Amino acid sequence: MRKCLLFSCMILLMYSCKKDNSVNPEVLPNGYSNQALGKSAMDILSASTYSSMTIEVQYMPGYMLDASTIANLTIFLDSICNKPGGIVINQTQIAANGNTFTVDSAAITERKNRTAYTAGHNVAIYILVTDGFDTSLTTLGFAYRNTSICLFGKDIFTNSGGFGQVSRVALETSVLEHELCHIMGLVNLGSPMVVAHEDAAHLNHCINPRCLMYYAINTNRALPGMAGNVPVMDSSCRRDLRANGGK
Repeated sequence: MRKCLLFSCMILLMYSCKKDNSVNPEVLPNGYSNQALGKSAMDILSASTYSSMTIEVQYMPGYMLDASTIANLTIFLDSICNKPGGIVINQTQIAANGNTFTVDSAAITERKNRTAYTAGHNVAIYILVTDGFDTSLTTLGFAYRNTSICLFGKDIFTNSGGFGQVSRVALETSVLEHELCHIMGLVNLGSPMVVAHEDAAHLNHCINPRCLMYYAINTNRALPGMAGNVPVMDSSCRRDLRANGGK
């Protein structure tokens, strides 16, 4: 069961995600994983080249993803990606950092620690969960390479689980699924739009405020019309993923 967001009449706090379309010069051992964001959208979605998927989650001490978040992630990926060979999710702890993170520092941390790479018929995705903050102090996560995501565990913990806040699982799930959809090519980032729905004011995000791919993540109450649930993709976003090899 997906966790529900807790409705609150307290002040609305809005957090946005960011992304970087450049290929970081910190080269990874596997060249496939050092490409621009959205480049591997079809490979992640379809079974034409890669029939299975490995998700490597590396977290800093105290910020392991909740078991319910992992369960939500499994259901989410199974509903979108054509991977008849299966999807495996592994979590391991890495050394603490405690500093603010940029795209470059996340990429350096990945270079030092990542072990799962795309090979044979298996595509690999890397998720880093940090004990530090984004330098903007408003970003809860970002996607920065074709198979790489960074979540700010400390920010997520700070903005969830307290009085008037959403549950930790709900916020983790929302941020994680949003960033995964970026590496799957949303919006207009590797999975071409079937119909126009990109927000001109916030590129690579959906214009629909009820959609998972809307630019802002709400930490205090459900987005309009979501009836208290973790946001889901709207029909336009789902159509884009299906057209690019997804279910």
